[in-house]
Amino acid sequence: MQIDFGGRTVLVTGAAHGLGRAMAGAFAARGATVYVCDVVEEELVRTVDVVGERCHGMLVDVTDRRAVGQWVDSAASMTGRVDVLVNNAGGVLGQVGRPLEEVATEEWQAIVAVNQTASFWTTQAVAPHMKRARYGRVVNISSGAGLGVSLTGIQAYASAKAGQIGLTRQLAHELGPFGITVNNIAPGFVRSNVNTEKQWDSYGPEGQEDLISRIALRRLGTPADIAHAVLFFASEYAGWITGAVLRVDGGR
Repeated sequence: MQIDFGGRTVLVTGAAHGLGRAMAGAFAARGATVYVCDVVEEELVRTVDVVGERCHGMLVDVTDRRAVGQWVDSAASMTGRVDVLVNNAGGVLGQVGRPLEEVATEEWQAIVAVNQTASFWTTQAVAPHMKRARYGRVVNISSGAGLGVSLTGIQAYASAKAGQIGLTRQLAHELGPFGITVNNIAPGFVRSNVNTEKQWDSYGPEGQEDLISRIALRRLGTPADIAHAVLFFASEYAGWITGAVLRVDGGR
């Protein structure tokens, strides 16, 4: 299967490290012009350096609707188009699982904002550009937590990821008449950033062995595993797939 994105403009949120960096690199290697954003400046600069001249970075807080709109419009003004959006920004923001009665309002809201609401803001911003072209690919990155129970124990994270899956299905029907597909990838556990490394370490040797034993392929995923699934949903091979949720978790 040969996938080419020559002449395409691709936007990837949460690209300062791990999954987002792998996605940006995969698209650029296949000819796309890639615009990436994050709030971690040093690591975002590193992504741009690693990916190369096809990659352009901007500091953007994806929970800020106005900032998201400016980023999207800036990218569109440079190439005249927006073909693919990958809503990858998210995570647990350094939080740990606690009993629900101990969770503060701002802690709940912060996780919902970056994992669910941000996907709405970014898709809202790209929609006019994609509608005019009558073409577009939106790929949302949720989590196995959105389909079951979160390993983190963080209630807001599981809820937000489930909500993002619901948003995927709703937008697929709204945007489908314009030739825009909206799909979702639910990754299994991938060691891809500081938070996932802390989570992995917290399991200890026995917990780590137990987690891997419950994966059919008996290994953890890699950022490349997730990036390859994103490439498929963004490609012409997935032109008649929308509203779908693809588990990329090694088999659970």
